[in-house]
Amino acid sequence: MSAREVLRLDSVTFRRNGREILHGVDLTVRAGEHWALLGPNGAGKTTILGFCAAQTHPTTGTVDVLGRRLGRVDTAELRKHIGHVNPRHRLQSDLTVTEVVLTGITGTIDLPMRWTPTDEDVARARRLIADSGMSSRADSSWHTLSQGERGRALIARALIGDADLLLLDEPTTGLDVAAREQLLETVDALAVTEPQVASVLVTHHLEELPESTTHAVVVAEGAIVARGTARTTVTSAVISRAFDHPIDVEYSGGRWGARAVRGGRTRQDPRTGPEGSIDQVRR
Repeated sequence: MSAREVLRLDSVTFRRNGREILHGVDLTVRAGEHWALLGPNGAGKTTILGFCAAQTHPTTGTVDVLGRRLGRVDTAELRKHIGHVNPRHRLQSDLTVTEVVLTGITGTIDLPMRWTPTDEDVARARRLIADSGMSSRADSSWHTLSQGERGRALIARALIGDADLLLLDEPTTGLDVAAREQLLETVDALAVTEPQVASVLVTHHLEELPESTTHAVVVAEGAIVARGTARTTVTSAVISRAFDHPIDVEYSGGRWGARAVRGGRTRQDPRTGPEGSIDQVRR
């Protein structure tokens, strides 16, 4: 029996200022799946993520998030069950790591006035901070944290509200290689600590994909190029087509890598052939 649907986009288009930005996007994400949303700059990734976050409504088509259809639901209430990890998270006041994580319960940037977390709330925050490898920094000021530490703390913040859907918007932006790997380890651990949570991670760097990535959707110029399981979708043929440049994609030890091809020819993938899977690649 298939896991329950967490996110569904059906024939979604989006227009802004008379220009169509997305063209007939279909996507279904189920509980426990971990999706990568890949594509070049300007491909439409941010717009798609806006639907996932219940922040943007489609021009045509339908979007269902956690079983609720956008346009027929209180989006403010729905967003309480969506964890959003944005490395550009900005605070108005200098909170501790624990306090920042607790704001995930209220869905606010700062702790609301006249709101006091329960002992159970604090205990859950501490557990999630520990799961993120941040126990030694639980009482540290937010402004003393590195960018990588902030990213890991924001994952704990996203999960404290019992989120069913976790959105990671280029979470490794600005990180050095060690901080990036620490954050990806935290993301990978979610498959064990939060097995029913589904996630969508946006990036255009294949080396930033966690080992736990199960599926991928690749977009270019507002349309889906390919979607499916990660291993059959993140291929040289698909990525080259999306980025309109010959890219050699490698997969080793659970991780992906990519580099431009000199001479303009990608290696044929023995699993998909020179053009990728017929079922996966949009003609």
